[in-house]
Amino acid sequence: MSSNSSGRATGSFQSRRRFIQGLAAGGAAAGFGLWPKPGWTLRSPGNANVLAGTEFDLVIGETPANFTGRTRTAITVNGSLPAPLLRWREGTTVNLRVSNALPEGSVHGHETSIHWHGILLPANMDGVPGLSFAGIHRGETYHYRFTVKQGGTYWYHSHSAYQEQVGLYGPLIIDPIDPAPFAYDRDYVVMLTDWTDLDPAALFSRLKKMSMYDNYYQRTVGDFFRDMKQRGLAATVEDRRMWGEMRMSPTDLSDVNANTYTYLMNGTTSLGNWTGLFRSGEKIRLRFINGSSMTHFDVRIPGLKMTVVAADGQYVHPVTIDEFRIATAETFDVIVEPGGQDAFTIFAQDMGRTGYVSGTLAVREGLRAPVPNVDPRPILTMADMGHGGMGHAGMDHDMSGMKGMEGGCGANMGMPGMDHAAKPAADPHAGHDMAGMDQESGGMQQHPASEQGNALVDMQTMSPVPKLDDPGIGLRDNGRKVLSYSMLRSTFDDPDGREPDRDIELHLTGHMERFAWGFNGQKFSQVEPLRFNYGERLRIVLVNDTMMTHPIHLHGMWSDLEDEQGNFQVRKHTIDMPPGSKRSYRVRADALGSWAYHCHLLFHMEAGMMRTVRVEE
Repeated sequence: MSSNSSGRATGSFQSRRRFIQGLAAGGAAAGFGLWPKPGWTLRSPGNANVLAGTEFDLVIGETPANFTGRTRTAITVNGSLPAPLLRWREGTTVNLRVSNALPEGSVHGHETSIHWHGILLPANMDGVPGLSFAGIHRGETYHYRFTVKQGGTYWYHSHSAYQEQVGLYGPLIIDPIDPAPFAYDRDYVVMLTDWTDLDPAALFSRLKKMSMYDNYYQRTVGDFFRDMKQRGLAATVEDRRMWGEMRMSPTDLSDVNANTYTYLMNGTTSLGNWTGLFRSGEKIRLRFINGSSMTHFDVRIPGLKMTVVAADGQYVHPVTIDEFRIATAETFDVIVEPGGQDAFTIFAQDMGRTGYVSGTLAVREGLRAPVPNVDPRPILTMADMGHGGMGHAGMDHDMSGMKGMEGGCGANMGMPGMDHAAKPAADPHAGHDMAGMDQESGGMQQHPASEQGNALVDMQTMSPVPKLDDPGIGLRDNGRKVLSYSMLRSTFDDPDGREPDRDIELHLTGHMERFAWGFNGQKFSQVEPLRFNYGERLRIVLVNDTMMTHPIHLHGMWSDLEDEQGNFQVRKHTIDMPPGSKRSYRVRADALGSWAYHCHLLFHMEAGMMRTVRVEE
């Protein structure tokens, strides 16, 4: 189907074809509900969705989009969803003129912004309204200008209200000065996102009222009898009792899933079948980007091994796997060598196993390979939430941290076995300098005083561990080799080299029923900024006191993840935190100004899981 340079199809017959295809495949482009779907290779000349160089004009506006059979309004950049793939070169200075063309009366607001995720730049170029700049108001143009100091696979997105959920995101590729330490013949971006026909503000309101709305799957009588056969009656009854008292569900892995979302790959649904072409024997570089608002994806290509060569834009020692979990905001580059058949399915299912999106690697357009079934839905255990290591006979004591904290419809679910009031008071201010306090109380994890008796905290983990070698719930022992954080090793030594001068321990907290999220039981609106001293090397210790997985992103600075012995392991910009985990990473405070620090699940951030980090001389 031909189209002119504006992206509009020519002729009424072709317009009709394009609209129908939009209904089937999903997409967004000016006026017709579909953006052009070529093989989205970075090396294909004349691809209108790739903008390269140092001068960029980006216009943010509204565009009709249809992914489900219903036309809705997306927020797009230059009429494209995803936004155009930007290609920069390390060492150059880029100029990006971003204009706000949102119409009067837009339900998505009059202000917009672009944050360059994972990019090192001055604070006033970071794109967080109210923190690093005033935002871009309707009719205005903001000039982003900075020198590119890194290479690799990144992305960009809005940091204004819910615009990221409605399409304002795009891939960002930076060609390094030095050649990559691996060879490849073709180069594709695979950007995974989630779409809803709901107004995101209405979705957030629904989460506040009914946080488990999307959790259709509940355990049945049949599940009870199966568990009883495996574990015995007493243990099964005790397990159901504890979950009941917590007013939580062991099947509640994600707040929003495929019961609400349609998953997209490069801006198209599974029906659209995004296709990357290959010739047998070629090495293909696939740059996976999770640009979703609320979704962890588990990715595999049946019949192909994947060799991970970069994480969050930074090279890692190659590791060959069958499958990986990619948290919201993470990127992974993999090398695959397709051959022996004409088509392979790229399969990305959500962590809760409620849906998937698929695309194809093929020798020509129009081919498909079999699409696997979604895996069985996993169920959380007490061990998943940092309460493991004991048999059920010891659970009364072990469950002492799984308490209502005066929340949960007024219930106080304090369990026998621990007097919370008797615990030593922790620093009530921002959780500073708390690392190592878990050695008190016989190895039990200590918690900030701000969590105690807090109606916004429904759970505390008592025995958190790094879990770096754990691929994650639903991925263990599935017959495939699955990536874990412990397999990721940067190809370089600790770029700073200094031992951290101090530790900052922060607890990820929440209340499931109230859909309240924060650090140390406190929402963004309640706290002062975290203060870093310019030039210092510090260690951040995160403890996940919730039953949800949180990808945590610090703007402006690298997060250098440590292994279980406290040694530098891998450089990232987003650290995923499974339930019941405790992970530490080093930060060099080398960027003056105010920076956002938050969970990258959009609605968790909006609900309060965010801090300001202020780097001062």
